[in-house]
Amino acid sequence: MARLMGSKTVEFKFYAPKAKKVALAGTFNSWEAKRLGGKRDSAGNWLVKTNLKPGRYEYKFLVDGNWMNDPRCTTCVSNAFGTQNCVVEVK
Repeated sequence: MARLMGSKTVEFKFYAPKAKKVALAGTFNSWEAKRLGGKRDSAGNWLVKTNLKPGRYEYKFLVDGNWMNDPRCTTCVSNAFGTQNCVVEVK
């Protein structure tokens, strides 16, 4: 994974032991879930790492075709679909 100048590696984790596919999408990748697929560990946690420049980003997980919020996220904002997006701040 090439690192962008001034960016930091940010790790996103989602627990879904029975899921077949988990991906991450957000404002940092134009909501393209196909770009950031997760890898499952033996405990059922899905891990996605990506390089992000400092800033504020909205995101969600796509779990077997269903949009899901990060249960570990403490900040959410409303979106145009009447649901919430998670927010991550990269310093």
